[in-house]
Amino acid sequence: MQAVVLVGGEGTRLRPLTYGTPKPMIPIMNVPFLERTLTRLKGAGITDVILPAGYMPEAITDYFGDGSRLGMRMTYVVEETPLGTAGAIKNVESYLDGPFFVLNGDILTSLDLTAMVRLHQDRGGIGVLHLIRVADPSAFGCVVHDTEGRITAFVEKPPRDQAPTNEINAGTYLLDPAILDFIPAGRPVSIERETYPAVIVGPRPLYAYTTDDYWIDLGRPEHYLDSHRDIFDGRMPLGIELAGKAVTGAGAATYGPGTVIGPAVVGERSHVAAGARVGPYAVLGEDCFVDENATVRNSILWDRVRIGRGANVEGAILASRCSVGEGVTIMRGAVIGHDVTIERGSIVPGDARVGRDGPVSVS
Repeated sequence: MQAVVLVGGEGTRLRPLTYGTPKPMIPIMNVPFLERTLTRLKGAGITDVILPAGYMPEAITDYFGDGSRLGMRMTYVVEETPLGTAGAIKNVESYLDGPFFVLNGDILTSLDLTAMVRLHQDRGGIGVLHLIRVADPSAFGCVVHDTEGRITAFVEKPPRDQAPTNEINAGTYLLDPAILDFIPAGRPVSIERETYPAVIVGPRPLYAYTTDDYWIDLGRPEHYLDSHRDIFDGRMPLGIELAGKAVTGAGAATYGPGTVIGPAVVGERSHVAAGARVGPYAVLGEDCFVDENATVRNSILWDRVRIGRGANVEGAILASRCSVGEGVTIMRGAVIGHDVTIERGSIVPGDARVGRDGPVSVS
C-alpha cells in the first residue's frame, strides 16, 4: 500500500504564517504537521509515500530527506504549476503500482486507516471515501450514498436548508489505480468537481466510509488553535509523545523561575522568567523566552519567540523569531508572522494579521 499526501497548497487562509513556512510544516505540538501525518501512515503499515509539492518544497525536502529517518521511503514530485487534487494524483501516476491512499495535507484526524483498507477489500469498488457528519454542511461538499454505502451524488456547498445530507468529504481517499483513467493529464483537475462525478456513473462503484473520528481542517488560524486544545483535552490522540516538557491536567510546575500551568508544552531550551506565567493551553516552541511578569495563555508560540517583560499574550499565534516588547498586549485571535517585532506598549487587536512588512490581507 502506498500513500499520496497532497502538500502543494499555498495555505493562503493561514497567512502570514505560511509566508515563511509551507502549510504542511506548521508545527502541531512542536512537530511539523506533515510528520504527524507520516507517523500515522507508518502506524498503519504504509511506508511508501509520494508527495506532490509546489509551494516552498525545499522546506519539506530539506527536513525529511528520503524519509529514512522515519523508516519510510519518500518520493517528491514538484509541480511547476498547481494541478488541483486530481491533477496532482495524475502527475504521480508513474510512481503508483497498486491501491493507494490520498490524504489532503491540511486535515488532522484520528481515522483508522486499516479499517478503511478492510472495507475497500471487502467491497471491491474503485475506491472508498472517508466521510464525517457536521452540523452545517453548507461550507463543504456533501456526499450522498445509498444504504450499502455506494456513492450516488456529490453536492458542493449547498445552502444549509437544502443540503441532502450532513455527511461531507473528509479528505482521505483509498483508491484503485483504475481511477487514474478518469483523470486527464497535463492540466488542473478537481477530484471533487470533475473526477468523482464521472466515476460514480461508471461501472465500478465508489463507496463511502462514514465515521465519528476526530476531524479538523487546519487551514484557518482559529482551527489551528482549536486543534491544540483538542489534543490537550484528549479529543485528538496523537499517538506519539509531545515535543517538549508537558504539564498535564490542571497542575502547575516551575520551568525556570516562572510558572507553567497545565495543560501546556514548553519546548527545549525555552525559559520562563520569574513572575511569568505560561498556560493553560499554551505551547512554546524551542528557544523561546518569556520575560518577567509576562503571561502567555491559550496561545501557540513557534521557535525563538521572545515575550517582553509584563506583556500579555492571549489566544494568539506567533510564528518563529517574533519579538514582543515590554508591556505589549496581544488579544485573542491575533496572528503574527515570522520575524515581526511588536514595539513596547502596543496593543494588537484580535483581528490583526501582521507580517514582517506590515498588515496582511487574507482572503
